[in-house]
Amino acid sequence: MIDHTLGQALDLLRRGQFAHARALLEDCPATPRVEILLAHAHAGCNRVQEAARLLCRQAVANPGARHPALDMLDLLLPHDRVEEAEAVLRAIRQRAQQDIRSHDMLGELLLQRGRTAEAQAVLADGLARSPAQLSTGNLMAVCLMEQGEFASGRDLLRYILKHHPDSAMTHANLAHLLAAWNHNDEALQVHGRALALRPEDARLRLNHALTLLKTGRMEEGWAEYEWRRRLPGRQRLPEARMLPVLAPDADLTGRTVLITREGGLGDMLMMLRFVPVLTSMGARVSVQAPDTLHGLIRRMPGVRRVTGERQAPPPHDWHCPFLSLPHVLHRTKGHDGLPVPYLRADPALVRQWAPFLPMGTDLRVGLVWGGASRPDAPAAFAMDRRRSIPLRRLAPLAGIPGISLVSLQMGTYTEQLRDIPAGMRLYDPMESVRDMDDTAALIAGLDVVVSVDTSVAHLAGAMGCPVLLLDRFDNCWRWRSGRTDSPWYPTLRIIRQIHAGQWEDVVHRLCSMLDKRDLPASLLPARA
Repeated sequence: MIDHTLGQALDLLRRGQFAHARALLEDCPATPRVEILLAHAHAGCNRVQEAARLLCRQAVANPGARHPALDMLDLLLPHDRVEEAEAVLRAIRQRAQQDIRSHDMLGELLLQRGRTAEAQAVLADGLARSPAQLSTGNLMAVCLMEQGEFASGRDLLRYILKHHPDSAMTHANLAHLLAAWNHNDEALQVHGRALALRPEDARLRLNHALTLLKTGRMEEGWAEYEWRRRLPGRQRLPEARMLPVLAPDADLTGRTVLITREGGLGDMLMMLRFVPVLTSMGARVSVQAPDTLHGLIRRMPGVRRVTGERQAPPPHDWHCPFLSLPHVLHRTKGHDGLPVPYLRADPALVRQWAPFLPMGTDLRVGLVWGGASRPDAPAAFAMDRRRSIPLRRLAPLAGIPGISLVSLQMGTYTEQLRDIPAGMRLYDPMESVRDMDDTAALIAGLDVVVSVDTSVAHLAGAMGCPVLLLDRFDNCWRWRSGRTDSPWYPTLRIIRQIHAGQWEDVVHRLCSMLDKRDLPASLLPARA
């Protein structure tokens, strides 16, 4: 009977019905399992001290185990109960300051929410109590890296490794830090040490692959990148029907290949260049993609069918995720994919959107200053904070004569349009934009796109529009290290941070290029 009640309570907690779960559990006998679930229910009801007392009691009884507050976080955070979770963790830390786990949990939560300075203070307190603590040291190194303090983060991880030389996690974090710092050769050496300890760890292999790609070792990198398909939830279709690496003389006549969604919009826009290579081998190609890309994909030569993510996969002989295309094609003649431009705007949409663009100016500049903010995915959320620029930082653009600024911004960053920098006039047609096909039509009427590292930069690059990419210091692998051009998009130029987190010099160089009209050559038809 008690097991049935506890099962009901856990189901209520997972659905966010914390008050109902608490009412159900308060009449149960006080066993450890009941106390833990009741603590979670108290936390969801903002009964902070009751939750902290029960969780601390169970943590003391199991000092070497996973702290029960971690399960609380798993239950509260999906229901946006961040404030309640933080309050309970602070109460736990107050009650059990010698339990290093209390510092780690609170520090990690603050770090995930972008409150890096607060997280650093909490973790520093933990390290003061246990200087070589493995988990605390690794979290502190992430804090330091987030703030651009790469040398301090490296030194801390090296200190941790002196005490924990067999920690594959610490070796991997050090390699990640070194790659973000653009010390790629050293990063690859450290990746090797991590993989020697855990050669079958798909996450370590994935990080190693990204560093290989960042250094331009593409064939090795794409092969290593296949390890990502071993991560939980990545392989949705039968492995036996995964498209194999194709021979140089491969003939796919009569065979149907389904390209499946993977990554963000930018990833898929970048990989669409490879779809015509399959059709040139005789394949009948179907593409699974988000609805916003359907119009663009339908106009690509040889694509038989475009389906949504919620539809059942169409019949196929082989399937291949977008980001495996470079690997399966690397031995074929078309291993570089179709040249730019491989995506084109719909002429009818170009005419439809033309009135939304400014007239009587010699330079129309599309502007994107923010990426896709994803608070539900801590790593992506942290990356977005580093790649996005507050609109106010772009105020110097207002002083450049002869240009008109056109917003191509979507998502939460459009809220910054309520406080446009003084003197800046920003045309904003995006309220009526339905999908990437509409955005492509707007781009076709522009002279240059200025964008942070987000999907619009890929779309403009794939169309052959000049792009000035405003890039963070710890750049993504696809933009390589030490380059201002891009092997993916010949009309794209990179303006990268010289120091982590500092956009002033980037904006200064951008303004100079726009003022001098120092732009990449366009592959778009001349606009009227």
